Amino acid sequence: MFRYFLIYKPFGMLSQFSREGDHTTLADLDFSFPKDIYPVGRLDADSEGLLLLTNDNYLKTKLLEPRNRHKRTYYVQVEGEITSEACHQLADGVKISINGKAYQTLPASASRLDEPALPERNPPIRFRKNIPTSWVSVTLHEGKNRQVRRMTAAVGFPTLRLVRWAIGKINLADFSAEGAKPGDVWEVTEKEVRRLTL
Repeated sequence: MFRYFLIYKPFGMLSQFSREGDHTTLADLDFSFPKDIYPVGRLDADSEGLLLLTNDNYLKTKLLEPRNRHKRTYYVQVEGEITSEACHQLADGVKISINGKAYQTLPASASRLDEPALPERNPPIRFRKNIPTSWVSVTLHEGKNRQVRRMTAAVGFPTLRLVRWAIGKINLADFSAEGAKPGDVWEVTEKEVRRLTL
């Protein structure tokens, strides 16, 4: 039987069940997952937000296959007041380096965002009094290693905090009227999971 779980991955946690160094892992979540459940894709340890876990290999392949171009939306806190010009550059695609090779990102969606209602990060980001911060929403159809961080750095606004807000049409606001919290786990139905691929 296929089962589907969405989690709000906390900052500092690896997107895997196996131990590696001193990092927390998915095994540290307060939830008993079936043995054959694995994450679809990954979020870096220093990124937070929505992550899908399942034993449905067909769905996993569908979501990870680059030609299917499924959408993922990130809320990104950057150093400095991000400009309209920078958002246009992100949307048009920018040159970044992946494993030492130049790569042109695919067209994306990027827009300035009022500070979203998210839980405080633990530990909090380091604020510098003389440098403001701002937020941008970025929707990608691809998932290169540390892509969002590389993109915002390429347009002059380094990423301070990165939260995956949505996969397809499912977002963190769908699961809790009081607001989703890092470490939360939700089991979803096969019907609900179809919204991930929209």
